[in-house]
Amino acid sequence: MAFKSTRKWIVLIVVILSFVSLLVHLFIARFSPVELVQYDSMAGSEDHFVSISRRHTIRNEKPPKLIKPPQSMQPYTIRNEKPPKLIKPLQSMQPYAYSRSSYRSAEHVNKYEVFHDRHIFQEDYEEMKRSFKIYVYPHRRDDPFANVLLPVDSKPGGNYASEGYFKMALSKSRFVTEDPNKADLFFLPFSIARLRHDPRVSVGGIPEFVRDYISNVRRKYPYWNRTGGADHFYVACHSIGRSAMEKATEVKLNAIQIVCSSSYFVGSYISHKDACLPQIWPREGDPPNLLSSNRTKLAFFAGAMNSPVRKQLVQVWRNDSEIFVHHGRLKTPYADELLGSKFCLHAKGFEVNTARIADSLYYGCVPVILANYYDLPFIDILNWKSFSVVVATQDIPLLKKILRGISSDEYLRLQRNVLKVRKHFLWHPSPRDYDAFYMVMYELWLRRSLLRVPFSVLKNW
Repeated sequence: MAFKSTRKWIVLIVVILSFVSLLVHLFIARFSPVELVQYDSMAGSEDHFVSISRRHTIRNEKPPKLIKPPQSMQPYTIRNEKPPKLIKPLQSMQPYAYSRSSYRSAEHVNKYEVFHDRHIFQEDYEEMKRSFKIYVYPHRRDDPFANVLLPVDSKPGGNYASEGYFKMALSKSRFVTEDPNKADLFFLPFSIARLRHDPRVSVGGIPEFVRDYISNVRRKYPYWNRTGGADHFYVACHSIGRSAMEKATEVKLNAIQIVCSSSYFVGSYISHKDACLPQIWPREGDPPNLLSSNRTKLAFFAGAMNSPVRKQLVQVWRNDSEIFVHHGRLKTPYADELLGSKFCLHAKGFEVNTARIADSLYYGCVPVILANYYDLPFIDILNWKSFSVVVATQDIPLLKKILRGISSDEYLRLQRNVLKVRKHFLWHPSPRDYDAFYMVMYELWLRRSLLRVPFSVLKNW
């Protein structure tokens, strides 16, 4: 009987000690730092364990350090903590910064604030200037297609100057690095605008040129192959750029496309991956009488009748005394009409993009955008409701009612904001803070990858 009693006490003591031990472990796990451990099944030894710090929500914090490629990632092992959300693979890279969806649905944003969030933008903008690096694929001056691949020496001109200005500004900027190991993104420097005028290529040969160029990049360098081009980008302002990738599917689906033709109806444009390149006619200085101009017209439009939207606009308002719409050659200077109108109409032609929005801003005229499904320039950064009016194309017959319904105070707030955002829609041969070049660079900054794969890892694949 004594033996049985002793055995019961021993069991009871063991149970109590086990319970105390469990409490101690729970306490330690609760208040000790959490470490996420990832095992690479391809490695097969403890030397290949990789520690990954939890992603913080502080906006000015740098992304995680170099880690193993996501294709080989195994479920996380973690103590007393729910596993983190799966990180998407590089082929579907998402912007590191705040998402455009959170912007568009944010109810707290004041409709008269120019930026969605000025403080977040300012912090990220400064971090971008300090750390953002671009590797430009190098080409020699004696390259047979140097005219297509290298920046132009003179100031770009014409309706599609944005493409040339970007390349020129990038080549002179602090963002370019000669060390691809430090690069956040890789720039494909071919110019669509110059290819279309090159007799060796012309419009019909652009898809073949791009296909062959990417093939050479893939063969000569290792950088494209690591992500399928998801950390590469190109710029194109002419609408031909949307069909230039017909024979380079990886570019269309994976690479970041900074294009003027940014319509959701364009199959090659993917809004969360790509971004709008503002189409801006080159200008210097401020127009005369910008602040003192007498804006007697309610609204103004002039342009060719090359789309159903424009034809409807002219048909409805061609004889109106307050909304002036013109087709063909103007009898008065274009600048005078913009300076003399409260609202300037942007109506899509062959393509959704024209320079009219930038024209309106330059001359201090509030832009009215008559174009459905248009990814506006810098939509991730600027609150377009604060300085423009967007009217659905089916509401063109209601245009006067809509514009006259805007009170004098509200109009003055819109125009004041127009004057604030003008500087973001100007190109300069040498980049200036917050100009169009820096704003495009910020759009690229938002689209850089969260994950950086060391090139040394690629050798083991």
